Amino acid sequence: MTEGKINRAAIFSDGTGNFITPAKPREYDTVTLRCRTAREDAEEVLAVVNGIPKQMKKESETDYFDVYAVEIALGKDKTDYFFEIRKRDEIVFYNKQGAIDGVNPYFNFAIMPGYDTPDWAKGAVMYQIFVDRFYNGDKSNDVVDNEYTYIENQHVSQVKDWGKMPASMGVREFYGGDLKGILKKLDYLQDLGVEVLYLNPIFVSPSNHKYDTQDYDYIDPHYGVIKEDGGEPLPPGDADNSHATKYIQRVVNKVNLEASNEFFAHFVEEVHKRGMKVILDGVFNHCGSFNKWLDREKIYDKDVSYDKGAYLREDSPYHDFFHFYPDGSWPDNTNYDSWWGNDTLPKLNYEDSEKLYSYIMKIASKWVSAPYHIDGWRLDVAADLGHTQEFNHKFWRDFRDAVKRANPEAIILAEHYGDPSAWLDGTQWDTVMNYDAFMEPVSWFLTGMEKHSDVHKQEMQGNADAFFFAMTDFGARFTTQSAQVAMNELSNHDHSRFLTRTNHVVGRTAFAGPMAAEMGINPAVMRLAVVIQMTWVGAPTVYYGDEAGVCGWTDPDNRRSYPWGREDKQMLGFHKEMIRIHKDYQVFKTGSLIYLHNEYGLIGYGRFDEKDQAFVLVQVDGYERDVEVEVWKLGVPDGSQMVRMVETSGEGYHLAAELRQVENGRITVHLKPNGAVVWKSIDWTA
Repeated sequence: MTEGKINRAAIFSDGTGNFITPAKPREYDTVTLRCRTAREDAEEVLAVVNGIPKQMKKESETDYFDVYAVEIALGKDKTDYFFEIRKRDEIVFYNKQGAIDGVNPYFNFAIMPGYDTPDWAKGAVMYQIFVDRFYNGDKSNDVVDNEYTYIENQHVSQVKDWGKMPASMGVREFYGGDLKGILKKLDYLQDLGVEVLYLNPIFVSPSNHKYDTQDYDYIDPHYGVIKEDGGEPLPPGDADNSHATKYIQRVVNKVNLEASNEFFAHFVEEVHKRGMKVILDGVFNHCGSFNKWLDREKIYDKDVSYDKGAYLREDSPYHDFFHFYPDGSWPDNTNYDSWWGNDTLPKLNYEDSEKLYSYIMKIASKWVSAPYHIDGWRLDVAADLGHTQEFNHKFWRDFRDAVKRANPEAIILAEHYGDPSAWLDGTQWDTVMNYDAFMEPVSWFLTGMEKHSDVHKQEMQGNADAFFFAMTDFGARFTTQSAQVAMNELSNHDHSRFLTRTNHVVGRTAFAGPMAAEMGINPAVMRLAVVIQMTWVGAPTVYYGDEAGVCGWTDPDNRRSYPWGREDKQMLGFHKEMIRIHKDYQVFKTGSLIYLHNEYGLIGYGRFDEKDQAFVLVQVDGYERDVEVEVWKLGVPDGSQMVRMVETSGEGYHLAAELRQVENGRITVHLKPNGAVVWKSIDWTA
């Protein structure tokens, strides 16, 4: 046993397969827990499981570490644990917070028996597509000028100029992107390295964002196929959609609806042939006022094959699908419960309608089943669904059962801000869009900007303490199973483009104008973000166009069209290389993560498993310097070599390899201003 204090820097454990066997335990399984300490350093190591200390025995040793193990028997409920390392009169505790003097149960490790997220999604490279703005593959299904009215009695419009900036009230503008356009760009996506397509909503809907679902059973023909196309656009000034004959013919006509569903089945089949997956956006908290169940805009009123909507008739079979406030007599009773007071987004009233509840459960399984076979759901505002938390959890448990019975390998990931742990218990969601433990900390550290570009805090830029605190604090709410499949985005359809945040300007398109979103940007800082995205725990998710250098304020400016033929080639090339590195090494998908370096403006962290060890340094602003990295914490032996795989800085990026030999458990590497490097151990026996 070594003299002196316990070496806290050597202690490590987590929920990966390196430290839990089996990595995905079932109810009543016997599980082996492991914890490492410095070599010959500990006198006693205990695993405190559900409050009960259990003696651990030394299982193995390396040049640097002793590994202690203990077997425990699981029940059917959550198992909570942390470790105690003892040496003489000293006790050090270890949980997700690291080596500490006192235990906060908030940070304890947890095993949820039966919590099994799909292996294909662990570290999968996802690509989010706002369909209308990606590529127009079929001009015959384009929305045309004056096809119908939408919000404030304004007619929709067809954008003829693909490069046009979105209007500040651009929800009625349609650029013509569609599913056939995505099919035509599959070669591009595959060359980029994409493994999963996440599509913003594609069901029948009047808006270009389609978060106001009109019909959950059908793909919108404007994204799919229009075979029969009668009727005429509305005349100028006509705001009554009962006369929007062209729109009604397109989206009510069953020939068009069935043809679009058939085309979507073909679409998924073609994506699957390339080994890629498809995730759809499910908006189940609310629907749209155009929905056939409400039919406020009288889209379905004259078609006898549809029942009357709840807005039109009090005796509608869909009346209890919504909650109407009794402040008037029918048909003047127009006051119904809606999402955040938006009357185009009526809230669905599941508590009062078993029929609605059962229908949505069928929708949940329909699209993951034949002939469509999608690979999962992204759930919009999932925590808002229902009128109580108890009901919300019941709904998502039933939803998960419906989906997993139909397709056990489908993923269920939710949009969520704040603590998601109440839903991440293995019976509801698989994971979430990772705002709190990824997008926000990365944005603050690299840019000092809030994710909407609404706030700039200079003191947050380069604040490594704040970065690691946020990653630890919010990351503690995940299990390893949920963290490895969490959607790690830099930008998306709800927030400003990350590249715009690098200009440190507070702005929105309504008052700053779209061109200001492109002024003063720093692509070198964007590349730093991509390095973190492709080497952190989770599923790196690229928002279409980020890889091509697209800028934009928050919604709607973040929904600019993809700049085909005008891409930032350097940014695109860098994304390809970082995606390749991420995919080539399993350590970046399921390896352990350990913090290595923390000083103002500079963070360093490592990833390791039984095969590979890697580390990443990221410096925002800063100066040109050499940085010593303690790679012994990754288990890299003295005398071995490590290789630099990529370097980026304000000067650009390159892949020129550089070798360093490990001496005394350390190597010293060079770092430039706004620079990042990725180094990996070399396995000469491979």
